[in-house]
Amino acid sequence: MAKRVKRTGKDDDGDITKLCGDWGSRSKKDAIDDIESGSQDYYVDEAGYRSDVYVKGSGSNKYLTTTADESSKNNLDNLPDC
Repeated sequence: MAKRVKRTGKDDDGDITKLCGDWGSRSKKDAIDDIESGSQDYYVDEAGYRSDVYVKGSGSNKYLTTTADESSKNNLDNLPDC
């Protein structure tokens, strides 16, 4: 079952450092491992727009992002802080 992300942790540069929801929180590294292994999916659902969280980049430059659509409200960067 996919977990809904409602907030995100960000560093001083605005990079996502963790995902948070009613289920608790998950570090960026652990969330990337979850997604890549297929053990857990994450999504954002804001203002009626659902967007899956996925991993982009490679090696040590991996990061979390959402699928682009017509709403910016469901972007990880725009969610409130954890």
